[in-house]
Amino acid sequence: METLLTPLTASLTELREPGKVIAKAGNQPVAILNRNEMIGYFVPKGAVSEVALVAASHTQVQDFLASRLPEIGHVLDYLKDK
Repeated sequence: METLLTPLTASLTELREPGKVIAKAGNQPVAILNRNEMIGYFVPKGAVSEVALVAASHTQVQDFLASRLPEIGHVLDYLKDK
């Protein structure tokens, strides 16, 4: 079972009327389900505007990459040839 990052859900059928999904969501993200399988998130503009963006320092980026390198190493190896 997959963990959803939001308590709100909507089906693809409901997404045909995005206004209703936005009204139901308020300013919260909505998990979009297709046959009870999560396929993505619908994030209203209001939810994004509440997020404060802060630039990361070079050291913070390096530390993050070093901590995640085992998880993304195969992607970096693939991108070296591109």
